[in-house]
Amino acid sequence: VQKDRIEVSVWAWGRSLASWLVDPLVIEGGPGEAATWAQLSALLGETWPHVSGARLGLARLGIDTGYEAPAVYAWARRQGWGQVLPIKGVEGFNRSAPVSGPTHVDATEGGVKIKRGARLWTVAVATFKSETYRFLRLAAPTEEDEGERHPAGFIHLPRGVDAEWIKQLVGEQLVTVKTRRGFTRLEWQKLRERNEALDCRVYARAAAWIAGADRWPERKWRELEMQVAPNTGDEPTIADSAAAEQSAPTAGRLSAAPRRGRRVFRSSYMS
Repeated sequence: VQKDRIEVSVWAWGRSLASWLVDPLVIEGGPGEAATWAQLSALLGETWPHVSGARLGLARLGIDTGYEAPAVYAWARRQGWGQVLPIKGVEGFNRSAPVSGPTHVDATEGGVKIKRGARLWTVAVATFKSETYRFLRLAAPTEEDEGERHPAGFIHLPRGVDAEWIKQLVGEQLVTVKTRRGFTRLEWQKLRERNEALDCRVYARAAAWIAGADRWPERKWRELEMQVAPNTGDEPTIADSAAAEQSAPTAGRLSAAPRRGRRVFRSSYMS
């Protein structure tokens, strides 16, 4: 959430944390504008095409509360806590788990304090950034490796994604810094001002963790495959699975048409 826009990245997740960037987009307008939140609400009901022909929606949407938290909490409360996940990122590698919560926090809406008015998830962003960079270093199978699958955790990016988005995805580096007491610690530092693509990737990863993708057994993945393509009669392909909401067929390898740049939603949505 920025002062003049909301940056969104739609990701699909599969076995062994394979992932596909489905749709990087921008909703124009600040958090003080009702039209901005209306467009984000509409996104919750949008669907994207799967290679099987099914259309899949969002299982979870993680949203950062670091800027204009009252507005974020108010919107999330209206949507319900099942699909929308308010998130607070914390630094450091000494966390017992990459995601904790949810915790009930007080929220302010219209100048009125609401006790336990929001459910907040805490995310160790350093952990998921390190994982993302490790996955980005994985090599895809070559033409000589016929029949080989992509390695676990492989990140699939569509042809035509713009250079600015890629620069944002790798806009930080892990450095060793000295503390005032002379000890050393690892810290993620920005290489450039804008890194929204990396932040969105981290929150999407947290959403997949909260949904349970890290812990689903093989039986669960096969159930999801059958939800996506129940009448094919073919044996499901492992590489074509992705995370989904348990109650609906909302995930799989998504097949968005390659295009240049990010979609931009204009503020004239309400007109």
